[in-house]
Amino acid sequence: MALLGRPGSMWVGLLGRLSRGRLCWNSVRAPQRPWTHTRPCLAQSGCRGHQTLMAAPLPQGAGPSIRQVQAMHAERLVQVEWEDGSRSLYPSVWLRDNCQCPACTLQSAQARSLLVSQLDIDTTVDRVTVMEPTKVSIVWPDQHTSEFDADWLKRRCFSPEARRAQQEELFLNKYVCWGSDLQIHTASFEEVLQDDRAALDWLLALRRVGIAFLKGAPQSLGQVTRLSQRIGYLRMTFYGHTWNVQEKLAANNVAYTSGDLSLHTDYPALHHPPGVQFLHCITQAHQGGESEVVDGFHVANQLRRENPEAFRVLSSLLVNFTDTGADYCDFHVQSRNHIIDVDHEGQVVRINYNNATRDSIMDVPLEQVQHFYSSLKAYIHLMYQPANILTYKMEPGDVVTFDNWRLLHGRRSYASRPGNLRHLEGAYLDWDEVMSRLRILRKAVHGEGSPA
Repeated sequence: MALLGRPGSMWVGLLGRLSRGRLCWNSVRAPQRPWTHTRPCLAQSGCRGHQTLMAAPLPQGAGPSIRQVQAMHAERLVQVEWEDGSRSLYPSVWLRDNCQCPACTLQSAQARSLLVSQLDIDTTVDRVTVMEPTKVSIVWPDQHTSEFDADWLKRRCFSPEARRAQQEELFLNKYVCWGSDLQIHTASFEEVLQDDRAALDWLLALRRVGIAFLKGAPQSLGQVTRLSQRIGYLRMTFYGHTWNVQEKLAANNVAYTSGDLSLHTDYPALHHPPGVQFLHCITQAHQGGESEVVDGFHVANQLRRENPEAFRVLSSLLVNFTDTGADYCDFHVQSRNHIIDVDHEGQVVRINYNNATRDSIMDVPLEQVQHFYSSLKAYIHLMYQPANILTYKMEPGDVVTFDNWRLLHGRRSYASRPGNLRHLEGAYLDWDEVMSRLRILRKAVHGEGSPA
């Protein structure tokens, strides 16, 4: 497994160098350029109360040891002092809510049995002791006893640094931004199906960069289904579990023509578009048919810097999308989506744009229509800048896998020979299923809680 045209070790090194926020691909290719950060670092040194904010990173290797514990009755907190001198604070109510005993937790499912209605939210601790260097015992006022492993506690430390590390471990939100010079991570299709480490590297590339190639798939239908089974299952849509991208008469989708296909994300006409797309090249066009992709997050952040008002408009106005027709069954779907979705911290989390299915209905105040069009055109102008758009041509047996929430993809017009039409088979998955498999593979390859 390697970056196409580059040593495989560079991919490992790249992931290892990911810092808080976003790493610009150009900074990897040209180390003299500064790394690009779009999310501020919130960690601070010093203490708040008795908690060392910079303490308690997620444990790696040998489990953490506890030096001492203390009940802070007035604050309704329990303080844990670790062997390295750092401290963590835990609310008493949270500890009681998360008691791991069989009466409070269904052990076979690792699911909470204790109901909130049964919880004394003002509880304090009767006694707290260190049973051994790696375990804490708490006796509650009703004499119920809870025991907590040190590793379990440290992973759930409430310091800002530890919380950020935990969320990154769970969701892998750091990503690498890139432009036209990206060397796409490439792996063997069969190796990914058979080898856990190869599959993990593939899914990490898909998550961090947004696109990865698999080569050597059989040139026959059904390979995207085989690949999906490596993860879990496919996302069903009105076009079926899988679908065939071929030129068709009376096409029910612009992808089923031989003309240029402008940059877009798939299915913004759904309120929850598919997160991941697979495309398997079975037969390529005789002439043309090159694929184009753009890092929509990277370009959206460029827009934010260069035209903040356009970014504000596209991330605040809801745009109508529609799709009607018949395929797996007849359908008429409608949605209202922001073209640029941001989270509660203002970070770009999804792009929703398909010019073909953008509805003529606009639920936008009259005076904002012109602002919308100028903002959209500014975003599209940036997409098509040569520095941002990556072009490649798939060969028979190639499978491209990409993040449909992040990448905009398109295709140049093509011509096929009679009897040898360009043919791709496609399929969708959701990110929940993909991330589930990634976490399982990470544990199998590296052990519990290993960093990606």
